[in-house]
Amino acid sequence: MIQAIILITGALAIWLTQQSNQAWHKYACIIGLTGQPFWLWSTYSSDQWGMLALSVFYSYTWALGIYNHWIKSRAIT
Repeated sequence: MIQAIILITGALAIWLTQQSNQAWHKYACIIGLTGQPFWLWSTYSSDQWGMLALSVFYSYTWALGIYNHWIKSRAIT
């Protein structure tokens, strides 16, 4: 089940980043961050420390996307 969630959220987030419709890009960070707890748990429980570090970085990056697309953009308008 965890791998299915990782697959769906990861693939959908990356797919959204590559769409020509710019309005869809802001949803990629939400979907990507939704999958990160599953990445973090999976890598931690299997002692994959390098992947865990990468997952922490991805979590930060998706959170930065939420800040830029959802929080910061609402403060400007």
